[in-house]
Amino acid sequence: MNFNPQNILIIHFGQIGDIILSLPALRVVREKFPRAKITALIGKSGADILEISGFVDEKIIVDRVRLRDSAKIWSTKQVFKLLRSVRARKFDFIIDLHSLYETNLLGFFSGAKHRLYANRANRSLDFLANFKPKPPRLNRELHLTDYYLNVLKPLGAENSKRFVQIRPLQNYLEKIEKFLATKNVKNTKLIGLFPGAGHKSRCWSLDNFSRLGKLLSRDKSLKTIVFLGPEEEHLRQEIEETFSPEVLILDKLSLLEFAAALSFLEILVSNDTGAAHIGAVVGTKIVLVMDKRAPLNYLPLTENLRVVNSRTLDGIRVEEVFEAAQSFLRNEKLSLNEISNR
Repeated sequence: MNFNPQNILIIHFGQIGDIILSLPALRVVREKFPRAKITALIGKSGADILEISGFVDEKIIVDRVRLRDSAKIWSTKQVFKLLRSVRARKFDFIIDLHSLYETNLLGFFSGAKHRLYANRANRSLDFLANFKPKPPRLNRELHLTDYYLNVLKPLGAENSKRFVQIRPLQNYLEKIEKFLATKNVKNTKLIGLFPGAGHKSRCWSLDNFSRLGKLLSRDKSLKTIVFLGPEEEHLRQEIEETFSPEVLILDKLSLLEFAAALSFLEILVSNDTGAAHIGAVVGTKIVLVMDKRAPLNYLPLTENLRVVNSRTLDGIRVEEVFEAAQSFLRNEKLSLNEISNR
């Protein structure tokens, strides 16, 4: 294919987990056009992930939540301001991975000569794209990473690697290392617990996490760290009162600090949320606690994954999760995404 764009815009407004699962696709674009300048138009929540991926040269960050929740006049002005900014950059190729009505229109009016849009059936205006051939229509049975890679099939992307591991920035690694040095954790394996999630329906009970922490604390070669994001700050007092006193609590971390901290862990036990994806992409072993009814096409694609599920989250026993963590510590070789069905 004689196609060599020099100024590429990739549009992706997904959440953190979506961004991480799209990294193999971003790597394809980087490798396909190594001399091009690649800019990502991205939501605020996922911007830092791209900073440590190395696959883009520049970011245009949009706070979609603020746009949605602010006065219409202000939001409309911001959209036109964004359009002017995009047009001024004179992109010659636009790839819309998320493919929403508004982003398809933005790409159409950007002035870019070539436009490749994901085809999301009733959710996109992919007729505004002009790249031939068009990518396959969204197949909801595909894993999300494969969906993103499918969008790039018109570029000749075939048999691409489906997982990316990235290294957190050195200054954040050094900051976390200094913190851990003050906590007397030398010669111990660090086990992380992340009890939060974007929605309560995806949260295993805090009591279960507390009981799991106490089981782990029996092994003096292990040190347990509970991570709290902004949405879990209100849990700190309860955790201090109910968890084993040996457990460390880490909160108020930026996303880049959080990624660095997870890279020091032997294992992360997490609900089905972005934390599991961040842990996986920095090389941490993941024990994922999730409802059996949750779709599997959003799972991290790392081989270092154990999924423990049941018909409901309440049906998952602490002993099952503890055993999944122990299997990692014993270095047992299990099949990818081994699932405990109850």
